[in-house]
Amino acid sequence: MPIVETFRRLIAGLAWLALACPCTAAAQGLGKELDTPYVPTPQAVVDRMLDMAQVKAGDIVIDLGSGDGRIMITAAQRHGAQGFGVEIDPRLVQRSNEEARRLGVADRVKFLRQDLFNTDFHEANVLTLYLLPDVNIALRPKILAELKPGTRVVSHDYDMREWRPDAEETIPVPGKTVGMRKESMVYLWIVPARVEGEWIFELSSGGKARKTRLVLQQSFQFVSGSVELTGQGDVLVSDGRLRGEELRLVLPPGALDRGPVELVGRVRGDSLSGTVRRGGREVASWSARRR
Repeated sequence: MPIVETFRRLIAGLAWLALACPCTAAAQGLGKELDTPYVPTPQAVVDRMLDMAQVKAGDIVIDLGSGDGRIMITAAQRHGAQGFGVEIDPRLVQRSNEEARRLGVADRVKFLRQDLFNTDFHEANVLTLYLLPDVNIALRPKILAELKPGTRVVSHDYDMREWRPDAEETIPVPGKTVGMRKESMVYLWIVPARVEGEWIFELSSGGKARKTRLVLQQSFQFVSGSVELTGQGDVLVSDGRLRGEELRLVLPPGALDRGPVELVGRVRGDSLSGTVRRGGREVASWSARRR
């Protein structure tokens, strides 16, 4: 969504923002600072966000709209992660850095006052968000373009519309001060590799190999397409799914066997490789390279 349109919509909804704005960083990428209240993420939600993202020691976590710094500080203290938070309010940035020093994690986390749309977050293993819906959507192209496949993106309360989450969970929050519901939503996405296009597909079985054409279409983590098979023409691929670099495709009964078979593999840039599975058992191998 164009930034100008996002800004127009935010101004139009200013009354709503006064009640529901999650943090002062919500308008950072708009080149303007709206006078919006800061609302911290409840600690129970912070804990669940980091658990859902499977944050571990050595991970680089980047928090957009970091508020008082609790997400980054928790990631460092409890999970051994490192990284930084981005916040527009200088008072919150100062407070967060002071708290990181007080708790002995300032060597692993820091807080910056800057525009989140100009923030380089390509090295993140985990990206955390508590931003307004329109800001999530405006950030979505940058997230998909810059983050490496397999990066975990976790958001408090607001989704990514057409980009459906890989997991979501409702967290009871009895003391929540925003909205009528005393609960929060947590959404998790795994950044998918890019597989859309035409591939030269090779199937290897019994010491023999045959090459053909594989065409894939992609909508975020969901994949469809067809593979050209001798005597059958184009056979549709179904139930295609990406989880980072991991790819799963299903061929219908009669394509390679009497029953359906799975093509399970991994994306490595312009190449694919994996195994053919029938009933959970490996029966052949396959590979592909982008045409």
